Amino acid sequence: MTKEPEGPELPLRQRKKQETRRRISDVASALFLEHGFDNVTVVETAKAADVSTMTVFNYFPRKEDLFLDRIPEAIELFTGAVRDRRDDETPLAALRRVTLELLDQGHPLTAVRERFLPFWRVVGDSPALRARGREALEELETALAATIAETTDGGAHDLRPRLTAALAVAAYRTVATASLARLVAGEPEHTVLEDHRALVHRTFDALERALPEAT
Repeated sequence: MTKEPEGPELPLRQRKKQETRRRISDVASALFLEHGFDNVTVVETAKAADVSTMTVFNYFPRKEDLFLDRIPEAIELFTGAVRDRRDDETPLAALRRVTLELLDQGHPLTAVRERFLPFWRVVGDSPALRARGREALEELETALAATIAETTDGGAHDLRPRLTAALAVAAYRTVATASLARLVAGEPEHTVLEDHRALVHRTFDALERALPEAT
């Protein structure tokens, strides 16, 4: 389910497009949560949202993006943190900061909340959604590498931006997956959340030691 970021009021046409996108995604998410991703068609989603199938594909080129609709938001949040970081802030420091901010907000991209478990169960039950999730991480890694390269000194053959992005994304995924597994196993949310926060810090500390020239 999409939540549009706050900011200056958008033109009416753009607001209506965002509302349509959000409505389609909300209807699709409800259907997938109730019936399972693989048991609901795009045609059924369009009918339930009272739009045409073509309209659905205009907003979501792939069925998987109806459920994993926060992929563009994730890429913008993390690349934006690097791109707009303070002069004295390194790319890794910016990524640590935005990760902890999302955690404090209880943002869905952190995964570390019991209320998100139904969503992740649907993902876990669908090979198509899991595959799209892996693709999304690759897209995030590529976008991060490009942003780090654009905002740091280094030549065209400098591997540090790509290495930093790859390790940061892998670390984020590993920590989030481990914490999510603990929630699925029934551990208390507050315990998992506390450990997750500490592990985020330890992970970024390790990355900064491993990549001193890239931080």
